[in-house]
Amino acid sequence: MAGIVDAVRTTLAENFGGALGGNASAKGNEKFSLDDTPDLSGKVAVITGGSEGIGYGTSYTFLKHNIKKLYILSLSKEVVEGAKKSVAEELGQDKADKTEWIFCDLTDWTSIPAVAKQISDSTDRLDILFNNAGRGIMTYQLTDYGVDRHMALNHMGHVILTSHLLPLLKKTAENGNTVRIVNQASNAHQGAPKDTKFASLDELNQDLGPNGQYGRSKLAGILYAKYLNKHLTSKYPNILANATHPGFVDTKMSVKDIHEPYPLAGYGIGQYICPPAIVEEGTELARDDNLAEQLMKLTREVVTEKTKSQSVDKGCPMEFY
Repeated sequence: MAGIVDAVRTTLAENFGGALGGNASAKGNEKFSLDDTPDLSGKVAVITGGSEGIGYGTSYTFLKHNIKKLYILSLSKEVVEGAKKSVAEELGQDKADKTEWIFCDLTDWTSIPAVAKQISDSTDRLDILFNNAGRGIMTYQLTDYGVDRHMALNHMGHVILTSHLLPLLKKTAENGNTVRIVNQASNAHQGAPKDTKFASLDELNQDLGPNGQYGRSKLAGILYAKYLNKHLTSKYPNILANATHPGFVDTKMSVKDIHEPYPLAGYGIGQYICPPAIVEEGTELARDDNLAEQLMKLTREVVTEKTKSQSVDKGCPMEFY
């Protein structure tokens, strides 16, 4: 019975938060409030998809707690300008002026190194990288170069960005600072097929349906955090890599995009950390270190194959840690 009660408590905490679940049902060391966010004075952050939804909430919290500089990577300057206006109205123009928008299409892999260089050339530190942007629960689609769009955006695009920002992240850590890499995952990773092997591009390009496509890409986010913890944090203890599950949140992804695959039913709809601050094991697949290694092996193979003339042939070492 105790196990059942704990499972119910955790589910409520993970998905609802507030008075309904979350902190009301969490244990003492699992309680967390945004007011607990430490002062971020002097720190620099990068967030993908930081102008709407969860990304905007995170950007707002960073700015409220005195982040020195915030790079927002997204597709829409107008949406960012709207977000900056909201920040200026609520927190003051000085806070809004700490943001810088950079156009970034994470499915256009060959353009990502230039984005990373633009950031690296304009700051001498990077304390937080939040890999947040993503394709939600939507139908199967391939990119122009023939890769499942969920994996291309949610996972591989972020791997490329992270890899090209690693020199700056390492430099910041070597100067005695704690550096954080956070991958936006989800408990929807439970929807990944049980026989997921990340063995080939053909496997990636199977149509698994909206939940399967999304779930597998979120499984990749958890495994990538585990991979970074094994290979990167072991060498740079000040660099912490985690994956998070945000819970059920009203965002464009959950309110609008969900109706693309489900026009009617859409309305019903390292460490792996769930709200409010609960460390979860995740599924058996999410705990598989060998699967994490295979995922990153396949990631390297696919990215190399699809971008070779503009990456490897030009000296890119394809270093992931």
